Amino acid sequence: MPMTLDELNDAAPETFVKALGGIFEHSPWVAEAVVPLRPFASVELLHAAMAGAVDKAGQVAQLGLIRAHPDLAGKAARQGSLTVHSTSEQKGAGLDRLTDGEFDEFHRLNDGYQRRFGFPFILAVRGHDKHSILAAFRTRLQNNAGEEVAEALRQIALIARFRLDDLLA
Repeated sequence: MPMTLDELNDAAPETFVKALGGIFEHSPWVAEAVVPLRPFASVELLHAAMAGAVDKAGQVAQLGLIRAHPDLAGKAARQGSLTVHSTSEQKGAGLDRLTDGEFDEFHRLNDGYQRRFGFPFILAVRGHDKHSILAAFRTRLQNNAGEEVAEALRQIALIARFRLDDLLA
């Protein structure tokens, strides 16, 4: 349910964390880290604080955040076990309407990416379709591990911004 930034700023800490706990996939620690920084004058400043908390969290926490994300068009999507946010985002990109052949291609790419980097491929899919997602997959498989960690964190921050914009009226 949408709320205003003022309501979020005035909320009890546990309400704040509950409202923002899913902004960064399965990682309420990001919202917890910014509770003491309230009030936020804008959504931009709230997002910057949350992204900053991720930047300061260190490599172990960052990799945990990256690994908390589901595969795109993966088995969890087919089984209906994604978060509400992830389901909506993947559906918006048409990943719920793949042919069996397309699903198999996503599965192969997800597996290859996971073997190469040790975490799922992450892309802020809003504005993408299956073709642009597959192209990004193929391009990013050429990156080195450091480049890909940085890109995954950049994509996560973008996803979080979209989610904040959706949440805050």
